[in-house]
Amino acid sequence: MVLFFTSNVIDPPATIYMGRDKVENEDLIKYGFPNDVWFHVDKLSSAHVYLRLPASIPSWENIPQALLVDCGQLVKANSIEGNKKDDITVIYTPWDNLKKTGDMATGQVSFHQDKRVKRIHIAKRENPIVNRLNKTKVERVVDHEQEKTDRIKAEAAARRAAAAEKKKADLELARAREAEKKAKSYDTMFEDAGYEERGGKSVAEMEDDFM
Repeated sequence: MVLFFTSNVIDPPATIYMGRDKVENEDLIKYGFPNDVWFHVDKLSSAHVYLRLPASIPSWENIPQALLVDCGQLVKANSIEGNKKDDITVIYTPWDNLKKTGDMATGQVSFHQDKRVKRIHIAKRENPIVNRLNKTKVERVVDHEQEKTDRIKAEAAARRAAAAEKKKADLELARAREAEKKAKSYDTMFEDAGYEERGGKSVAEMEDDFM
């Protein structure tokens, strides 16, 4: 089972989720989305909390402070030790920076690059924040394999649509340039014809002689 929460400190609201137990955490580590950001209490046991980064936020390094606090408070509230302590540190990193090897215990992870791990200080539990998030909690069974398949299909469709749109735009640009090129070619031709010397007179002057 996966627990989903909604943070309304940004608009549109953001989705935060976590596994109910360490077994579920293993699936979340394996099947996270590229735009997921992982949160955990530093040096203490806690839930693995993920923020599904909204499209309105350009990167995991640009998460608004209020949203970081929501994630940090949720992590703290779901840590047996961390929930009892003040002044804890919560670490966070992109999902693709999580490193899992065969010799690690269930739910345990490390990182590919330590420099991609950031920290946020949580001074104490803020019940209004935790209560607000808990009111949005929804628990549901997730078919991670199917979700991954659907995501890959959606991403492929989006790439095809973007490629088709680019091809259309390139074709329209090429046509516009070709039309502009032809227009300039015609203009040059008429300009040359108007001043062509025929026996000391231009074509235009010769036409006037016959009028």
